[in-house]
Amino acid sequence: MRFNASMRRWTNLALLLLAPSAFLTGWLAFSFGTAAARWSLLAHIVSGYGLLLLAPWKSVIAAHGIRRRARFWWASLTFSGLVILSLAAGILHSTGLLRSAGDFTAMEVHVGAAIAAVPFGVWHVLARRVPARAADLSRRSMLRAGKLLAGAGLAYAASEGLVRVAGLPGSGRRFTGSYEVASFQPASMPVTQWLFDAVPKVDITGWRLQVTSDGHLREWTYDELAAFDDRVIATLDCTGGFYTTQRWTGVWLSRLLRPAGALSVRVCSQTGYDRRFSVEDMPRILLATRVGESPLSSGNGFPVRLVAAGRRGFWWVKWVSRIEADNIPVFWQLPFPVQ
Repeated sequence: MRFNASMRRWTNLALLLLAPSAFLTGWLAFSFGTAAARWSLLAHIVSGYGLLLLAPWKSVIAAHGIRRRARFWWASLTFSGLVILSLAAGILHSTGLLRSAGDFTAMEVHVGAAIAAVPFGVWHVLARRVPARAADLSRRSMLRAGKLLAGAGLAYAASEGLVRVAGLPGSGRRFTGSYEVASFQPASMPVTQWLFDAVPKVDITGWRLQVTSDGHLREWTYDELAAFDDRVIATLDCTGGFYTTQRWTGVWLSRLLRPAGALSVRVCSQTGYDRRFSVEDMPRILLATRVGESPLSSGNGFPVRLVAAGRRGFWWVKWVSRIEADNIPVFWQLPFPVQ
């Protein structure tokens, strides 16, 4: 395959725009458990197919760099390999052809490879700079961009059509891309933790939930919390690629604290994991003691966990041990916890 310097430059610029777009829209889709995720996921998928369509042209550029042994060519090759791995895992997950391999799901490989590629991508951009030029906004460049996006959209539509015609598992995905697992079957719910969390051992006889509001501390025993009977049917949509809908029972946060003048409510796990919510959200967030008609299992948050309907799984704090109302804004936290 041969192409001139102009096409080579345009290919690199297109990749420079599509790779961050795919990464950012993917993480944005992770942030939502509502239909808003569908639009960011659509942009994510189209960006990914755009990267695939450019792969043949980029392979020619990469082969040239490898032949002349450009400085740190191996880092660029590693970056390319991670991007390819992420794209392949994403396609396997979306079609349902391979949802897991050993202890890892295809979604985890997809996300993990994308994160691992970030430092290599940053280095690649800095080491192989492509200065902006007026010609980059020429009519020819815009037509190429339009054709690329149209091609990526058609490739996505064709793949979705094939998935449905062939009856592949991917046709049953939720709008977030997740697959249904054990809905209304609490005993079969998957057990997952965020990153490095581990299931703690809880001595329920000495356990207390500490709730601080208006400067006052109130401690609740498990039996006191279990006496509440607020109920909700909500869907836990895990960023690992599955969702499960269950009947949850517990107490609305608004019953436990009335934070007059507070800006947010911080919910902390016994493991140190925490998430911060706006005060206005409290009437819609349940502190669950039971799922179905049974107490929570240890892996799923016993003695109490959050049920935050409409939010992805990392908001559903497990093993809650402390709830605090304070004057820290709700946005004063990382979009995704690092623990």
